[in-house]
Amino acid sequence: MNTDKIPFIVRLPLVLVSILAIGYLLSIGQIILAPLTFAMFTAIMFLPLASFLEKKLHLSRVWSTMVSVLLLILVLSAICYFFAYQLSDLVNDWPKLQKQIEIVFHRVQIWFFHSFNLNLDEQMQYLKQGAEKLASTSGLIIGGTISIFSSSVFFFFLSIIFFMAVLNYRRILYKFITNVFTQRHIGKVEEIVSEIQIMVKHYLVGLVTQIIIVFLLVSAFLTVMGVKYAILLGAITGFLNVIPYIGISISAIITLLISFATGSSSSALMIVLGFLATHSIDANITLPFVIGSKVKINALFSFLAILAGEALWGISGMFLCIPVLGVLKIIFDRVEDLQPWGLLIGDDDVHRHRRKQKKSKKVLTETEPEETEGQGQ
Repeated sequence: MNTDKIPFIVRLPLVLVSILAIGYLLSIGQIILAPLTFAMFTAIMFLPLASFLEKKLHLSRVWSTMVSVLLLILVLSAICYFFAYQLSDLVNDWPKLQKQIEIVFHRVQIWFFHSFNLNLDEQMQYLKQGAEKLASTSGLIIGGTISIFSSSVFFFFLSIIFFMAVLNYRRILYKFITNVFTQRHIGKVEEIVSEIQIMVKHYLVGLVTQIIIVFLLVSAFLTVMGVKYAILLGAITGFLNVIPYIGISISAIITLLISFATGSSSSALMIVLGFLATHSIDANITLPFVIGSKVKINALFSFLAILAGEALWGISGMFLCIPVLGVLKIIFDRVEDLQPWGLLIGDDDVHRHRRKQKKSKKVLTETEPEETEGQGQ
């Protein structure tokens, strides 16, 4: 079907209705689609290991899948143990931390008294009203916390099941994707699937490397600054940094709160500057060299994707939105009718680099006849 014959005024509402319909389906299918997407990305990352076990060690498909699943569970368990061990120190020091919070709270009260002429009785009255409102919603807060914990456990449980299925039946899925299209499109479909596999593997490996680098930088910086729980805060920053722009801001706020509570308020400015320096190093050095140009999404659509991912799938959507957008960009760039969308969400540096390559090729083709004539003379 030639879409050029359809007027733009007709195509635009069709596109908007399609986007709304897809968003609605993604929203109502969150409980299945979110862990399935995570499982597919993780399976692509573990695909080289499964292929090695099958081809080199001659294990069956079932055994290679089981080894990959056990390794995935081991990695997730190690991460959970690390955070539980680090949080245990925070729980043990909670009485001291609570006393420091009371001291800082008293200083804030004095500051409010001098700045806004609010005496202590008025401040306590405001706090009492806030505490009553908080107490009235405490049941909702506890219920929400339990709900988040249970949904997270259910998410990872489903993800492991989907991971096993995707890794075990990957050939059937690949044949379905390639055979669902007509014969003349098979070559392009195979190219898209191959490019997506390369992009996802490159992105996830780079993401793990980025987490480790940010963790080491922040942990070392906070240790030098004498901030308590430096390793825990560094790990939190490394994982939250997966969420572009928002993650490191949340981590900086958490670090400042703990710094104030532990009596290190004088180093607040240095902590802010340290986080800004870490973000600059990550954005300008780590990100380009580690993750490279496999996922080139401009900042505007990266931020919009984060907001849309959180609205559709919550926290898991914020983590998965960038690789999903990278997959969509690969598809958009390979399908002629969707290329404008790939241009819209892509980074301008990539297109500028392509224009330079085209110009250099044009110069070479124009100079070749002259060089040939000179050689003939």
